[in-house]
Amino acid sequence: MPVPVVLAGRTVRLEPLAMRHAEGIAWAGALDRAAYAYTSVPHGLDASCDYIARALAEQAAGRVLPFALVNPLNGRVLGATRFLELDYWRGPLVWPPVTGVPDGDPLTAVPDAVEIGNTWISSEARGTGVNTEAKYLMLRHAFETWGVRRVSMRADARNARSCVAIERLGATCEGVRRAHSRGLDGVVRDTAFYSVLDEEWSAVRGMIELRMAGVRPPSVLPSAYPGETREHGGAGELLPA
Repeated sequence: MPVPVVLAGRTVRLEPLAMRHAEGIAWAGALDRAAYAYTSVPHGLDASCDYIARALAEQAAGRVLPFALVNPLNGRVLGATRFLELDYWRGPLVWPPVTGVPDGDPLTAVPDAVEIGNTWISSEARGTGVNTEAKYLMLRHAFETWGVRRVSMRADARNARSCVAIERLGATCEGVRRAHSRGLDGVVRDTAFYSVLDEEWSAVRGMIELRMAGVRPPSVLPSAYPGETREHGGAGELLPA
């Protein structure tokens, strides 16, 4: 699995998720529960401890790299996110391919493709640019430290605000997979899939940096919905997917 790392920004610090974050996770998850219609957010201290324990078990198995989103000024937990779907393409070519297994020492593995997901933020941090900067820090680490070929993201297609926010990052919509999975509300959901490739990162990075600086970069990006486009501007906030 990739080595855990702290990713520090101006408005948020991403710390490797640990049991010491449990009380903060419980506090952040208790604010404005109505906003978490499309993602699973722990409610209460016991649920938060279980949430962290399961994330750490998945990390030990090499499947995820989870983070707590922390306010760098006061240390308050603002939410959580993670790298997942880590894929490795280096080493001998075998068939059929074995996914998720690195070649060489797994403790120093560097993925070739990853997904960013399971992100949620407290109501205190919404509209502040925290989530946008968190995604920027993760994308920058994936492309510039790991050297990945692709970073993926996804959202419940019903969550139009989340789809627009991902598009504002400069990610390309790959399409909507119909009846893809069961949503948190029990409804079988369509899922919109997005990606950023390594050759696109320079342009995407510039777009995000302009947004974080409060400048509106001109762009018309493809929507998650076929045949529809949206003109984007402003410092958009990423919502839970």
